[in-house]
Amino acid sequence: MKNLVRIFIIFAEHNTEQRISFNSNLLEANVFNILLLLFGLIYVLKQFLGSALSSRQNKVLSAIQESEERLKQANIRLEESEKQLAQTQIVIAQIKQEAELTSQKVRESILEQGKIDIERLVNTSKASITVAENQARQQIQQQIISLAISRVTIELQNRVTPLVQSEIADHSIMELGGKI
Repeated sequence: MKNLVRIFIIFAEHNTEQRISFNSNLLEANVFNILLLLFGLIYVLKQFLGSALSSRQNKVLSAIQESEERLKQANIRLEESEKQLAQTQIVIAQIKQEAELTSQKVRESILEQGKIDIERLVNTSKASITVAENQARQQIQQQIISLAISRVTIELQNRVTPLVQSEIADHSIMELGGKI
């Protein structure tokens, strides 16, 4: 601002003879020519710029309307997507719940089947042990009997002499003789 004032002061001091003043002669100052040119430009440019601005305004309005319509459609699709998401989440929750129930039932079934299998194995093992014990007893009894028979046979062979055999035969004949 100070610079502007300085310029006016320097200009006023330098041109003391020629000062800036208002020329009241309008024809000499070409004010009419400038005004005519200005009004002509405004008239011509008004039609040109008015039609261009009107066309541009119509394009902008139609673009705004299209954008608003697309926004409405996007909002509708968003609402539909949100509804589908909510329904999908409900279905997922139901599937999870059913899966948990199914897994629990399967787990219980497996545990029950395991208990049954264990019980069957225990019973089978007990039966196998009983069979093995019986077989072992029979084998032991057979071996004891075999040993007893062989000992008795050896003992009889050692004790029974031809004399004892003849006495046994005589005794048996006598007993038979009374019954015959």
